[in-house]
Amino acid sequence: MYGRNLRAYRNTSVSAEIAVADPYVITKMLYQGIFERLAQAKGAIERGDLAAKAQKLASATAIIENLKNTLDFKRNAAIAQNFSDIYDYMLERIADAAVQISTTPIDQALQIFMPIKQAWDSIPVEAQKEAAVIRAKDADSAEFQNTQSLARGTI
Repeated sequence: MYGRNLRAYRNTSVSAEIAVADPYVITKMLYQGIFERLAQAKGAIERGDLAAKAQKLASATAIIENLKNTLDFKRNAAIAQNFSDIYDYMLERIADAAVQISTTPIDQALQIFMPIKQAWDSIPVEAQKEAAVIRAKDADSAEFQNTQSLARGTI
């Protein structure tokens, strides 16, 4: 009973954090989630726990797919394509780990992922604030454009 209540609280707490978090924080949480799940999958493979391996690899895959689906090719196609290629490589390595039941592909995925995670974690607070201001201006601009459409009777 206690464990179930604690999990429910934790899930509610994470949902509340995500609801108010900025994209930087959400991405940081997702990157941490990928790292944790891949590390857990490695441990499961080493222990021979195939059910845990499958669950952790599936969870890491879902997070990576989510990140890939949020790439904005309109804002900077080259950067988005680079991230897409990295995410594809990671997904291929995860699939290999699932089939081969080997930690080597996970290590390969982590090798390419860790510099990205470390770079993201080291973004200065001032740069985060600057990005938040830009996002707010973009949101205000989009809201204003939508209001103009509504004023003309179009949606």
